[in-house]
Amino acid sequence: MSKVFPDAKSALDGLLHDNMTIAAGGFGLCGIPENLIAALHQSGAKGLTIVGNNAGVDGFGMGVLLTTRQVRKVMASYVGENKEFERQVLSGELDLELIPQGTLAERLRAGGAGIPGFYTRTGFGTKLTEGKETKVFDGVEYVLEPGIKAEVSLVKAWRGDKSGNLVFRKTSRNFNPMIATCAKVCVAEVEELVEVGELDPDQIHTPGIFVDRIIQGAHYEKRIEFRTVQGSTAAKKENPIRDLMAKRAAQELRDGYYVNLGIGIPTLVANYIPAGMNVTLQSENGLLGIGPFPTEETVDADLINAGKQTITAMPGSSFFSSADSFTMIRGGHIDLAILGAFEVTDSGDIANWMIPGKMVKGPGGAMDLVAGVKRVVAVMEHTSKDGTPKILRQCTLPITGQKVVNLIITDLCVFEVKEGGGLVLTELHPGATVEDIRGKTGAPFDVALSA
Repeated sequence: MSKVFPDAKSALDGLLHDNMTIAAGGFGLCGIPENLIAALHQSGAKGLTIVGNNAGVDGFGMGVLLTTRQVRKVMASYVGENKEFERQVLSGELDLELIPQGTLAERLRAGGAGIPGFYTRTGFGTKLTEGKETKVFDGVEYVLEPGIKAEVSLVKAWRGDKSGNLVFRKTSRNFNPMIATCAKVCVAEVEELVEVGELDPDQIHTPGIFVDRIIQGAHYEKRIEFRTVQGSTAAKKENPIRDLMAKRAAQELRDGYYVNLGIGIPTLVANYIPAGMNVTLQSENGLLGIGPFPTEETVDADLINAGKQTITAMPGSSFFSSADSFTMIRGGHIDLAILGAFEVTDSGDIANWMIPGKMVKGPGGAMDLVAGVKRVVAVMEHTSKDGTPKILRQCTLPITGQKVVNLIITDLCVFEVKEGGGLVLTELHPGATVEDIRGKTGAPFDVALSA
């Protein structure tokens, strides 16, 4: 029986019904099955549970299904830039199960591999794992997470052959390989469909056994969720305070380090890597070896890291799936993570993914990063806009991780977090005094200023 179908509508024929679970590949808008999503939208199927890294943006990607109220529940790691998604969640119109990004990738991989569940350190002690079974291994607490299975999975690849073998391009691989395996029926769309035998067997990322139906897609828009590039107006805007914090964070880099940079100020750290220092940047969407941010003319939609600046691959770089990306992170292979934060405590707890009732962005990869990397640096403003301290004895917001932050860099100073808890003020930024810091910090600290 041929796996090839003439178009997306016919490829989904007989598979769709109300109240079903559908998993869809992509990271932000990179590597999403545009044609299959459009056909799903046109089908009118309702009450859907959608599984994927995020739900597109307003009016594009999986976001179109939210506008037409076809979705009952979303299982995702990041809300991203989708305002309608966030509005429906906050208003109670949409059921949302937020899942740490690495846990989501592994749950999908486990579901496709016949593994009913696994233990992970990610998310332990947070709101997202409340009520889940825990177990101690080698003195460390872990959370039991179930595998994810879907009825239909939708994936997008660069090239494919008529037996269903798939080759992905650059970071558009992301969640697609795991999602291809986790459903009863996998439908793939490709930019180029070739005859059996035309693909190099040694270069195939997803073997055809996992793919049941395949189409050649058309008219790809490959939109970019969010972009800041060299030479753009946004990139030219200088913010001395943000630059100050980014420069100071760059001092934590060491030759030979593998480093992950979070969204916002941490991304700027890449601009201040000391000359001659060998630092390899890692990105959750499947890229190791990120280079300078390109100009507008060199933007590549298959290299976009959702929510971050446009990125390029350096010589010696490698691409891989999001499951492999989080193997690097959870497995302790990343030396340093630099993250933004809403709040940090004097024991190293960090909150940076949700403000209840006001904002839901999701944890993305942050929970995995703080649980798995060797050293965590939090970069943040010292106080909220109303002057409320953001460095506290206890977080008032849902936490991302417990006792994980090693260093805090604010717009006023630098704190080291002592092993076992407690802060040490080690540096003051120009214009700040110890008295200022005491008045604006919600936790006690020792002072050991460097000369």
